[in-house]
Formats: sequence, structure tokens, C-alpha cells
Amino acid sequence: MKILVTGGAGFIGSNFVRHVLTAHADDAVINFDKLTYAGNLENLRDVETDPRYRFVRGDIGDRAQVLEAMEGVDAVVHFAAETHVDRSNAGAAEFLSTNVTGTFTLLEAARELKVARFVAIGTDEVYGSIAKGAARELDPLNPSNPYSASKAAADLLARAYWTTHRLPVIVTRSSNNFGPYQYPEKVIPLFITNAIEDKPLPLYGDGKNVRDWLYVLDNCAAIDLVLRKGKEGEIYNIGGSHEVENIVLTRQVLHLVGKPETLITPVVDRPGHDRRYALDSGKAHGLGWKPTHTFPKALEATVSWYKEHEAWWKPIKSGAFRTYYEKQYQSR
Repeated sequence: MKILVTGGAGFIGSNFVRHVLTAHADDAVINFDKLTYAGNLENLRDVETDPRYRFVRGDIGDRAQVLEAMEGVDAVVHFAAETHVDRSNAGAAEFLSTNVTGTFTLLEAARELKVARFVAIGTDEVYGSIAKGAARELDPLNPSNPYSASKAAADLLARAYWTTHRLPVIVTRSSNNFGPYQYPEKVIPLFITNAIEDKPLPLYGDGKNVRDWLYVLDNCAAIDLVLRKGKEGEIYNIGGSHEVENIVLTRQVLHLVGKPETLITPVVDRPGHDRRYALDSGKAHGLGWKPTHTFPKALEATVSWYKEHEAWWKPIKSGAFRTYYEKQYQSR
């Protein structure tokens, strides 16, 4: 299978590229990435000489670039997106451009080229806050911020291309991912790296917001299975089935890094902060997938990875990252 992976230099995308090249000896991957602030070719330095791998720098909103990269592929797995809630709250335009218009451009190209499979990667955040139980695939969408609203729009657009044009689209919605190569503006890598540097861990509100955590390698395995065995036109929730309050997660990170809880620094809560996410992953389980990494072991492995890869994250946390992210917390 020849697969076009959009956003393959990002966190989940790069882990997926590596997963495919490792698990499927006959597959080839084209990594199509704009290399925005969160795209990093260092994420895939270990596979860049693999003859089955090719990187193409391009913008998913540029029709000509997309058509050229997509020509002759068997499948598209679409990760490319703006993903950070705080950034979307500060300015939504880029999220609408990338997540909605960019997805539209890809869908149109796939329709024109008659691509045999299109997997659109979504998020549990489109369901909004879940007070009780767990969200199922056909539950109403109730996004709470510009990021999740833009992802909901992308999902709906992808589904519309299945209904109207019978483009063979499948949507996945995963819970919060964590693991190696995650850009350190997200909570787990931010807290790990801050703890390593003896910097404050900025915890929103009362710290009791709940997230369902999924190790990125388990998500990649699920997406790969959906790509090959999922039913066209369907949505598949992919959850880790491990809910944790943010304050508990913070303490676990500090314990693993070996730093004191005095580093926890409460900050003013994020506007419209969803209280709890939870997914019913029964459909994905029906395909034969379940997480194989326990949360404690996966978190321990993630902390170890960041300890061992300071050369990867320290440059990221300097310069533009510091200017943007530390300013956000200083203003709260």
C-alpha cells in the first residue's frame, strides 16, 4: 500500500509513519507536511534513509501541491491540523484555514484522483464535556472552543463527502494522546520538561478536569487497523480507557521525574475549559483493537524518553516557544 500521510512530521503523524514502516514491509509512505512550528523532521531522522519513505514539504490548503503529492497513492491518512486549544482561543483564523479549508482541499483532491481510502484523524473534544458515561460515535457534537469546533467541522465535511460523493472516508476520534516526540506545549511533555528544569508546572483551575489518556503507539495501531479493516463511511472512537484528574496526573509526573509537589503552580482556568472527556471505543474493539500499553508503564516510558532526549526538546522550548507560551502563563 502507498500511503500519503499529512502532518507526518508532527507528534502522532511521525509515530504513525514509523509504525507503518515497521509493521508493513511492503508499504510506502509519503510524508506531506508544511513544517509549521510543531512539525519537526528530527522526529523521523531514523527513517529518512528508508527507500519506502519520502518527505514532501507542502501545504494542505494548496490544491496544486496536494494533487501532485496525492497522485498514485492508495490511501490518505490525514493528521495535519492546528491542535492547541490556547492558541485557538487567542486566534482562530489559522485553525479554520488549516482544519476546515485544508481538509476540504484534501477531500476534493482525493475525489478527483479516486483515492481508495481516506482516513480523517479527529479528536474526542468534538463531543464537548461529558458529565456521565462515555461518548459514542453518533452522539451530538458539542465543541467548546475554536479548535474543537474546527475539528467538528472537518469531521462533518469528511462525512458529507462519503454521503454525497461516496468518497471512501473513515473518521477516527481519539482521546488525549501522549508519548515521544510530542511538542512541549501540551500538558504531559510541558510538565515533564518543566519538572526536569525545576520550573513551575502551571495547573489550570482546581486541577480536577478529567482526561482519558491514550499512549500514542496504541493510537497508531488503532488507526492502522481502521485504515485496513474499517468500514467506509464510519466513525471509530479510539480511547485509552484510563481517566485521570489533571492534579493526579501532575503529581504522577513529578513523582516519576523525582521533583517536589511545590512546583505545582495553580493558574487561572482556561476559558470554556471542558470538565471531562470520555469515549466508548466498542466499535474499535470490535475490529480487534485494544490498548496494549498500561497507563503507568506508558507514562514512565514517556518520562524516560524526555529525560533521555533533552537535545530534542530543549531547542524547542527556547526562542519562539518561550516567547509565546511563557507569556500566556505570565498573563494569567
